[in-house]
Amino acid sequence: MKQLKLTKEKIGIILVLILSGILNLANLSIENYGNEYYAAGVKSMVLNFKNFFFVSFDPAGFVSIDKPPLGFWIQAISAKIFGFSGWSILLPQALAGIISVALIYYIVKRSFGYAAGIIAAICLAITPVFVATSRNNTIDNLLVLVLLISCVFLSKAAEKGKFKYLIISLIFVGLGFNIKMLEAYMIGPAIYITYLISSAVPVRKRIKHLVIGTIVLAAVSLSWATIVDLVPSQNRPFVGSSTNNTVMELIFGHNGLARLSSSNGGMGGGPGGNGQKSQNFGSNSYSMKNSSSNKNMSNIQGAPPSQNGNNSGSNTQNSGIGNIKNARGEMQGGMQDKGLGGSGSSNLQGSFGGQTTAGLTRLFSKNILSDQIVWFLPMALFGIIASFILKKIKRPFNSKAKLDVILWSLWLIPEFIYFSYTKGLFHPYYLTMLAPPIAALSGIGITSMWKLYKENGIKSWLLPISFIVEGLVHSLMLSYFTSSIPSTIKGIIIAALVLCFAASAILIIHKIVKKQVLNKAENIKFSKVLVILALVGILTTPAIGASAAITHSLSSSIPSAGLELLSNNSSKSGDSMMGSGRNGSGNDQKLIEFLDKNVKTEKYALVVSSANNAGNIIIESGKSIMAIGGFAGSDNIISLNEFKQLVKKGEVRYVLAGGMGRSSGDIMSWVEKNGKAVSTSEWKDTTINNNFGKQTQTYNNDNKSSSSTSTQNGKDSTNSGRTGGMNESEILYDLKGTVK
Repeated sequence: MKQLKLTKEKIGIILVLILSGILNLANLSIENYGNEYYAAGVKSMVLNFKNFFFVSFDPAGFVSIDKPPLGFWIQAISAKIFGFSGWSILLPQALAGIISVALIYYIVKRSFGYAAGIIAAICLAITPVFVATSRNNTIDNLLVLVLLISCVFLSKAAEKGKFKYLIISLIFVGLGFNIKMLEAYMIGPAIYITYLISSAVPVRKRIKHLVIGTIVLAAVSLSWATIVDLVPSQNRPFVGSSTNNTVMELIFGHNGLARLSSSNGGMGGGPGGNGQKSQNFGSNSYSMKNSSSNKNMSNIQGAPPSQNGNNSGSNTQNSGIGNIKNARGEMQGGMQDKGLGGSGSSNLQGSFGGQTTAGLTRLFSKNILSDQIVWFLPMALFGIIASFILKKIKRPFNSKAKLDVILWSLWLIPEFIYFSYTKGLFHPYYLTMLAPPIAALSGIGITSMWKLYKENGIKSWLLPISFIVEGLVHSLMLSYFTSSIPSTIKGIIIAALVLCFAASAILIIHKIVKKQVLNKAENIKFSKVLVILALVGILTTPAIGASAAITHSLSSSIPSAGLELLSNNSSKSGDSMMGSGRNGSGNDQKLIEFLDKNVKTEKYALVVSSANNAGNIIIESGKSIMAIGGFAGSDNIISLNEFKQLVKKGEVRYVLAGGMGRSSGDIMSWVEKNGKAVSTSEWKDTTINNNFGKQTQTYNNDNKSSSSTSTQNGKDSTNSGRTGGMNESEILYDLKGTVK
């Protein structure tokens, strides 16, 4: 048996993988269940195969989550093996991050050597947004993993002209489609163009290969969607966030063209979709976009209806819910919730990517995207220039090094342009799609510029200049948080920047005078030390931002790491229950106990307006909760007559109205008019000290602030959104005997 020898190279990548493992796995339990909407879906999926296959959100299979199945199948399998827990559903993403680091090392090393591979692996491992998505049950890093596997085979296909490798590559893209739908196709230009320009086989053969490969890609991509749409609607869950109960519409609607529309402003049918989770309401300070938002908010804070009569106050309730619905888009557009990677003490712009100012400087500007991905972006761009010069990239494209540079460049540049200019829907964690090409091109770039540095001419200055530009970008990022991060952290970052600038300056000086001081070998050795010092300088700050995720819990719905996590007042108060739209497990416990006691034969233990109000209950109890409006309460799933029939058959008895999320109009109106309100003392724990509910919310409009409170049951009560005021308007209705 061949012995495993630990060479310096193997030790190096092992250490990087250990670093990635620590960043992705250490203290993972602080993330709880991550996004509760998705976690509830996984809880339902492990109950039976039908829920598993159709990615049902609820145990009864009423409505599905708004994403394709593969990522959640993996989470459900993990939960089945290790038992359902927050750790078991977060584990697949953490492992995907670690494996991705290993893959980036392998791909880059294969064409550019060990040094380039190890630098690329380090850069990917410590990119803040990459770490954040590795520690959350959003499925973007599972997508990144399958796309990197696709790149492994595409690189071999382009180099050797092997048709089978191209097919395997496109199969993995198809699998990526079944993780995040059209987002997987963002790598399409890189794959198609790289293979098309390769010189391994005649051009006609390449075109033929790509045509056949496209058919295979389409077949794999649409396989699950086709099966689901062929199943009669009565035999499966409603396709959540679709308008016509088909996956095809979901692909091209909510998860497709709707994402390109600036009118969405971050609203969608699911997380990051129409009616993005109501977690925005949980912050201590809101920044309202305009006066109309403030008017809507004043309506939201109206007193809830009386709880001791069927009809009393129902008009008030309907009005309040309607105003919540109208105000939601404005509120989410302007909110700077810390839990959303929002401003906090650093006043970053926007809650969603499309709300930030579009342009080439978007990813560098003072907004919620700023410290997630840009850390190595300048180095990657310099890397493209240096590698094109060094490898003399022009026809014929007959080497794996040339083809890999083109592959990574065509992955990076179109996506960089898209995320810089799109006014449609995207969240900070989507930027993890940029992390692999940036990391790869940084490793390729530094080693390429090092070779050019040892030569003469203008091209030899690329290396020190790139380090200086990197240092300036890092300084810009620091300036956004200089008054909000701890002084010790600030001191370390400043020291790292000084090291980077000093090493770069000495590289320049040494380039000028080296022949007069040292011999050739000594010159190279001294220059190499300076490059390592400059590299340490540019790795320090993103490493600090990434490691902050170990000690600071992330936003459950919109995970982001970076210096923002270290800012003052960055605690995710109320964020642990983000995604439920309710008060979290503490305040749901009495409701669960009430349902345990009173629900006997009903198919649905509880009906709520949206999945926002059901996630935590499903996670904690496994009960069948009907979200009549899907994720955000806006899906047209069931008619009033159909709902009445369920009540008549005894399948539905209790309905929770009010609270967060958009009410499903006529059904909730009918419930409020005909149902009997259950005494709050029977199902809600009113003794829990809700700090948010007792804090006065401040609304900033045109640099002016105002404070508002509402009066409820004769007492002044501050409206806090997710917790406190809004939730106090929830009413539990008993529908027993309402339909004969």
